[in-house]
Amino acid sequence: MFAAKLWHKSSGFHTSGLIIGLIAVVITGWLVLNRQLVVDQLSTWQYQPSSAVASIATRADMSDNGRFIFYASQPAIEDSQTFNQDCTRKEQSTAILGCYDGRRIYVYNVTNAQLDGIKEVTAAHEMLHAVYQRMSATEKTQVNALVEAEYIKLKDDTNFAERMAIYARTEPGERDNELHSVIGTEVATISPALEAHYKKYFTNRQAVIALHAKYESVFTDLEAQNTALMAQLTALGDEIKNSSTSYNSGVAQLNQDIASFNQRAADNGFASRYAFDSARASLVSRAADLNTQRDTINSDVVQYNALRDKQSQIAVQSDSLNRSIDSSLSAAPSI
Repeated sequence: MFAAKLWHKSSGFHTSGLIIGLIAVVITGWLVLNRQLVVDQLSTWQYQPSSAVASIATRADMSDNGRFIFYASQPAIEDSQTFNQDCTRKEQSTAILGCYDGRRIYVYNVTNAQLDGIKEVTAAHEMLHAVYQRMSATEKTQVNALVEAEYIKLKDDTNFAERMAIYARTEPGERDNELHSVIGTEVATISPALEAHYKKYFTNRQAVIALHAKYESVFTDLEAQNTALMAQLTALGDEIKNSSTSYNSGVAQLNQDIASFNQRAADNGFASRYAFDSARASLVSRAADLNTQRDTINSDVVQYNALRDKQSQIAVQSDSLNRSIDSSLSAAPSI
């Protein structure tokens, strides 16, 4: 009886051990299959977002999933010195606003109020890089096909083509990865299938699109103004040049004709007083016309100089904007 009870307890022990072993195998398998999720969860637990970082996630309208991956990447908003240490510029002529090193997201702290929204768009762009890194091979194949279909629609856009050419030089082999981030944060109208993909990471993707359009318009408006001014300056400059040539020629001819008139008068070459007065009146009228032409030219020169000053102001504004997003231009130390 005692032995039977002992055997029964022993059998129960083995059964419990088998169950525990199976549970351990299942847990181990789940951990292997979901290693990145576990790492991300641990990373978010260890990370306390600043109010500035939390505000960026909110303004970019990241979904819970998007915010989770964003925080898992432990984003940092950095001033120039620290940012330049964490994000390496690969082309000196091209400023960078953020980077994702495979583990963390870094965003340059652009403080120019005219460029409100630029940090949010940069952060969302880098968050999508972190998303892309976490995709399975099958997911990447599907998404790559979707972004390539959008690329075909955009490739004739000169600015877009130039930008992708820069990525080709600085991030070789990462075209679809970059397209995934660029399209997701900057292109308003895309296929429903690709929109559904981004829906996993943004509550309303149009929020970040609007922020991009807002600060991008500052650059494009200045460029448009500069282009219009250049056209006006060129046209007005040509007009001044042609009018000045005509004026100078007219003055030279009038001087010759006045000299001829004076010599003729001195030689009593006019048959009558009427002939003299008529010839003199013609010269006076021509002189008046030339004076009017000169006044017009002077007025055009004043307008030309005003346009040139305006263009200079736009150049200063443009330079200020470009300097504000260039992390290599550190602020002068205070004394």
